[in-house]
Amino acid sequence: MIAKKLDSDFKRVFETYDNELTLVEKELHDLFASNVFVIPLIGKYITDGGGKRIRPLFLVASAGLCGYAGQTHIPLAAVIESIHTASLLHDDVIDGADIRRGRTAAQGIWGNEVVVLVGDYLYSNALRKAVSCGNTQIVGALSNAVSSMTEGELLQLEKTGDPHITEDEYLKIISLKTGFLISTACRIGAILGGVSPEHQEALANFGMKAGTAFQIVDDLLDYMSGSGVFGKKLGKDLEEGKITLPLIYALENAAGAERKEMETLIEGGLSNGGLDAVRAILEKHRAIERALAKAEHLLSEAKAGLEQFTPNPARQALMSLADYAMHRGH
Repeated sequence: MIAKKLDSDFKRVFETYDNELTLVEKELHDLFASNVFVIPLIGKYITDGGGKRIRPLFLVASAGLCGYAGQTHIPLAAVIESIHTASLLHDDVIDGADIRRGRTAAQGIWGNEVVVLVGDYLYSNALRKAVSCGNTQIVGALSNAVSSMTEGELLQLEKTGDPHITEDEYLKIISLKTGFLISTACRIGAILGGVSPEHQEALANFGMKAGTAFQIVDDLLDYMSGSGVFGKKLGKDLEEGKITLPLIYALENAAGAERKEMETLIEGGLSNGGLDAVRAILEKHRAIERALAKAEHLLSEAKAGLEQFTPNPARQALMSLADYAMHRGH
């Protein structure tokens, strides 16, 4: 019943902002425009591959919450999605990913060199578009987001396969990689609405916590869903040596031979039934439930931060977006 209500609420948010999202989609296609044929070709492949446009939704709903009545939020929402897309292109090359959203990843078709350069093009073109909107505060926020996402990726690489990674280090990685861009989307909506610095920070904090909760749940899908669900292969993160929150919690509780077994499984990937063994240990220590509880706590804090805003449909839309991000793994 809860899941059905969440799906219904999420669908209603999309219906509310359908016209704006249609315009965002057109702007997104325009950001891939180039005389170099491969750039729009890859752009069409990526945009046709789906994606729920969560980050643009956070921006347009935040702008609505803050009373913005112009049209500049449309290209900026496309800029946010373009930056996210560029980061996915780069991530897939770094991770050697075969699948993205249930289809062959772009580098599997065009090769690493081309895909990295198209990602670079997207980043630079997105920032060029942002500059044309004429607000230096927004350009600064976007530049900070791109820098933070890069720092998060480098920190994640540094901690790949490290069984000693701490919860704080993990949370820093996902805050930089995922939370920061959603936070920036919310902040831009607040800047466009001309609200006080305090309200800008409140919306940015909401986005950071909601985005971090989103990533925790997304990481849990590595152990909770089958191949093809949400376009994510079961055990993919573990194959790549990414130590996510449930593993961190299980490693905290495991001792002696059990911890040594976990470390061996992490180092060896998923051969010889490794995933089943890891999942059994996670279940024993209730690590997935604990990680979900952490995400729930972040979500509660995020939603509490919206209480200072006057209730209106945009505020409810943001609440529904946060709930969807949290419960998609249930």
